[in-house]
Amino acid sequence: MGRLSIPKPKLTQVARRTTFAPDQAKGPPPTQHSRPWKAWYSTARWQRLRQEVLIRDAYTCQRTFRLCSGRPGEPDSPVVNHIRPHRGNEVLFWDPANLQTVTKQVHDSLIQAEEQDSRHTQGVWS
Repeated sequence: MGRLSIPKPKLTQVARRTTFAPDQAKGPPPTQHSRPWKAWYSTARWQRLRQEVLIRDAYTCQRTFRLCSGRPGEPDSPVVNHIRPHRGNEVLFWDPANLQTVTKQVHDSLIQAEEQDSRHTQGVWS
């Protein structure tokens, strides 16, 4: 019986990739804490405050005076909106007098359009 030999590799050593793949974003990875105020929406404190505002406003849209009775994601579901955009200002974010109940439809269309129009005069989002 003959000796077994190890065949030579047919591929040469592959150079390390030094460029980004086309599906990778160029530049530094996104920062998790670029908008720390977004985490405030996940707190128990926000959930309590949100519930207080919904009860105070009797689940009624303060813009259209329609009852906010939809399930989450539906156009007539309740959303607690900041009357004056907080833009990362903690005092404005937590102020109950700065909060109102609106329908999701009003929040996602009318209010968002108003906020986008005012960004150049009121500063950049934090």
